[in-house]
Amino acid sequence: MTIINNASLKPFNTFGIDANAQSYCDISSIEALKDILKAQHSKPLFFLGGGSNMLLTKDIEALVLHINLKGIEVVSETEDTVIVKAMAGENWHNFVLWCLQHNYGGIENLSLIPGNIGTAPIQNIGAYGVELKDVFSSCEAINVENQTLKTFLKPDCNFGYRESIFKQDLKGDYIITSVNLQLTKTNHHLRIDYGAIKNELEDLQIENPTIQDVSKAVIAIRHSKLPDPKEIGNSGSFFKNPIVTAATFKALEANFADAPSYVVSEDEIKVPAGWLIEKAGFKGKRFKDYGVHDKQALVLVNYGNAKGKDIFKLAQLIQKTVKRLFNITIETEVNII
Repeated sequence: MTIINNASLKPFNTFGIDANAQSYCDISSIEALKDILKAQHSKPLFFLGGGSNMLLTKDIEALVLHINLKGIEVVSETEDTVIVKAMAGENWHNFVLWCLQHNYGGIENLSLIPGNIGTAPIQNIGAYGVELKDVFSSCEAINVENQTLKTFLKPDCNFGYRESIFKQDLKGDYIITSVNLQLTKTNHHLRIDYGAIKNELEDLQIENPTIQDVSKAVIAIRHSKLPDPKEIGNSGSFFKNPIVTAATFKALEANFADAPSYVVSEDEIKVPAGWLIEKAGFKGKRFKDYGVHDKQALVLVNYGNAKGKDIFKLAQLIQKTVKRLFNITIETEVNII
């Protein structure tokens, strides 16, 4: 276990922001994590996962612990279902592919979401009508204060839209070390009615799709809209899709008859943030070395050597403009550091 002083975090965040950590340590075992938490008890710490859901606007004046725990295993199974345990440092998309190879269903709609397993419950990641909570069984996490390992069941996690107890009441108190998901082995429940999945399957001339087919369709859609972080720095969807009242949407629809929507409940309607941002005129706009992606307005990008604080200012400008034009507040999905 080696601590590196004044370490660059550019390789460890998908935005490619060149910020430094006061010190950095790669954590590859739970024992090492417990030891360093105990040894560094009184010092400021910063926990890093896949680096895909954060925007660094400054250097990190703390010891950065890069949670790099690896491993995937089947914990239990029945004839129809299986519980799979994945360690926090496993790449999410690679885990999805592993499950598909074993014909385990339930997360095929979540293909190609950037990041690692450990941060998936924090955000309650979701896409194309599926959220992590739909398949979540439990997770294990280490208490930062006393280094004890605790199991959190689904009711304990207070999952909401891109929310969880780890992002709210217990923020910074626990480090997730592993996640257990309950997936299907037979009678897979396919969700192909959301977004462009059905159209993509039709284009591929697939009439009776498998979970593997759904994953391929999702990957094709995401490739067509989202830039590869290895080529253009980004963190995927920067903003949450706002959920508004029926009255607010009715007012929006009165001025914009083409406004898309998804019914959440009797009085709650989800409006695509990307549509709002595009209508506000930001899609494809570039400001020096940063801007809004030309194929997906939800995505803010770093074209080379942009500073995080400049991208954050752009995000704030987008939020103010959307609020002024549509009277709708859009919140950031990405964590601003």
